[in-house]
Amino acid sequence: MAAVDLEQRPRRLRTTPAIRRLVSEHRLHAADLVLPMFVKEGIETPIDLTTMPGVRQHTLDSLVAAAKEAVAAGVGGLMLFGIPSLRDAEGSQADAPDGILNRAISALAEAVGDETVIMADLCLDEFTDHGHCGVLDDAGVVDNDATLERYASMALAQARAGASVLGLSGMMDGQVAHVRAALDAYGFIDVVILAYAAKFSSAFYGPFREAVESQLKGDRRTYQQDAANGREAGREVRLDIEQGADIVMVKPGMPYLDVLADISAHVDVPVWSYQISGEYAMIELAAAAGAIERWPAIIESLLGFKRAGADVILTYWATEVAQSLTGGTGTRVPRTSED
Repeated sequence: MAAVDLEQRPRRLRTTPAIRRLVSEHRLHAADLVLPMFVKEGIETPIDLTTMPGVRQHTLDSLVAAAKEAVAAGVGGLMLFGIPSLRDAEGSQADAPDGILNRAISALAEAVGDETVIMADLCLDEFTDHGHCGVLDDAGVVDNDATLERYASMALAQARAGASVLGLSGMMDGQVAHVRAALDAYGFIDVVILAYAAKFSSAFYGPFREAVESQLKGDRRTYQQDAANGREAGREVRLDIEQGADIVMVKPGMPYLDVLADISAHVDVPVWSYQISGEYAMIELAAAAGAIERWPAIIESLLGFKRAGADVILTYWATEVAQSLTGGTGTRVPRTSED
């Protein structure tokens, strides 16, 4: 039997947990995680979501409590989504100073704004009675330019409420330039624009629609990107950066790791990705059914994002994972004999 060449022994670097930790190419840090949070108007107690075990629609009080827990764990930021009591064709509650999202931004800015980054979703879909990300014309088609005016108004409302980062997720043409101009004109030159530049039309958004009680009928394929197109995603990213995007997003995450890797290799701004509701639900529900081991699957999925080049990951596990890290160093506290 031929002996293995003793100089070709890559398995040496896998022999013990300590060695594997020492030579890890990618590590998770609490500061690299952002927690998406839902706040609902008109409820007295939080509501647990059936399709996203462990995630809930918050009251303002429970939102602040959960935010403090996340900040104490070292989570890098909080992304807010609002669920209003009233919806209309224009999404008027989106930019109302007393709208639920803007009240929630103010509450978190006051409670934890000096300790973390308060972010807000800037899109109309949660606020419209038709569920689309913009206003509709007489033919029932999203009117791109009319929607930009609504986005500018939303941006100013969110900035005034205390948001430091605005997540432009509507995929309207020219949205970054239009919102940047509005912010700068009113003195909000330091508010950061996070452009959901590569946001794909996806089957994995399903549980999110329960979370925000979406009114959508039909689909969003006329403005969200086609799952078949990777080069187009790169073009969208370049356009958004040219228009002033400070950070770009790839969403969803796991089905689009190739897009994430390509974009992160070719741009010089931070690249983030969102581990969306369907990705979360798949792991939670599969683990509950005994098909996979929950904690290793969570960590493996997040490392996939880091390996593909994500600087920051939006994940519903942000607090739990951050709590498993020590001092923000990325060193894991083992959850199993070896995770």
